[in-house]
This record gives sequence, structure tokens and C-alpha cells, in this order.
Amino acid sequence: MTSDIIDRLADVAPGSRVDGLRQRRAQARTNSQASYDALFTAPDQTGVSRTERLAVATFVSSLHGAARAHDHYRGLLQASAGRQVADMVDRVAAEGDTQGPYGRFPDSADLRDEDSPGLVLSLDAAAADALGERLTAAVQHAHLLVLRPRESSPKALAALLSAGWSTPQVVTLSQLVAFLSFQLRVVHGLTVLKESNA
Repeated sequence: MTSDIIDRLADVAPGSRVDGLRQRRAQARTNSQASYDALFTAPDQTGVSRTERLAVATFVSSLHGAARAHDHYRGLLQASAGRQVADMVDRVAAEGDTQGPYGRFPDSADLRDEDSPGLVLSLDAAAADALGERLTAAVQHAHLLVLRPRESSPKALAALLSAGWSTPQVVTLSQLVAFLSFQLRVVHGLTVLKESNA
């Protein structure tokens, strides 16, 4: 079995046409795996726990409708934090599942006609209690980044700081969500390529 996480999630067979296409971009393949390793296997230097990282990954992959990635991250999350936490992350993701992107542009932007209202995820007391203040803030922020990126603001970042996230940890969280968005799109693209050549 390949050790490359994107190949595994897209079920890219060694020696296949899609594997050959990936080999043409060997450096990109290496760099994406290095990013995964840094975010999910290497010791974190900022204090973002493994459980927090895996919970956000499970949540984001669910929002993207990426079943194989969701199963991968959920399995790791359940091993790290237990089934109750994994089930709660899934429940919250289901409540936040919607079409995007949407949201309001800043008042100063000349794009007000393109505002599009939509769901603002707010966890109920049971979910917030089960996940804790930090992880509650993290999944709400991840929902904003995935579905309402036009509403990213200093106020949104302040909510993370108020929940106990330091500035370096907020950077790590943002990097994590950005990497997942990239990873899941690549997996989807490779899957489409495989199916088109079946």
C-alpha cells in the first residue's frame, strides 16, 4: 500500500495511468505529503493537540462531502479521543452541512450586491460541553473558512483568542483548514480522472 495519503484517499494504484500523472509532478507529491506529515504526524510546536487537529480534519472533510477522507480522519480521531467525541464532531458537521460559499462582504467592499445569506454554525450546549471551549471555537471557525470565507475578520480571530487559542495556534488552525481544502480537491480531481479512464 502506498504511503502517500493523497494516493491512498484517491485509491491510486501503483503503476496506473493516474499514478504516472502524479509521478510527473513528483515535487508536488512530496510537498503535499510533507505538509500532511507536519500537520498530523510530527510533534506540534504550538500546542494544538492531535485530537484538535483530527477533529477539525474530520469536520472539514465531512463539510466537503469527502467520504474516504472523512473515514480516514474520523478513524484516527476515534483512536485518539474516543467514539463519543468522534460522534459529536460528526453530529456538528451534519448540522453545519450546506452549500457555499456564501456570506457578507465587508462594508467597505464594492461587492454588496453579491452578498448571500446562509447558515452561521452555532453549537448547542450539549455539543459545546462535549467538545470544550477551544474545539467549539475551532469548528465554528473552520465552518466560516470553508463556507463563509468572505466574512473572515479580526472579530472572527478574536473569538478564537477568547476561547484560549494563541496567535501561533490560530495560524496552525488556518494552515490546517487550507491544507485540507487543497488535499480534498486534489483527491476529488484524481478520483474523477480515474473514473474517466475506467
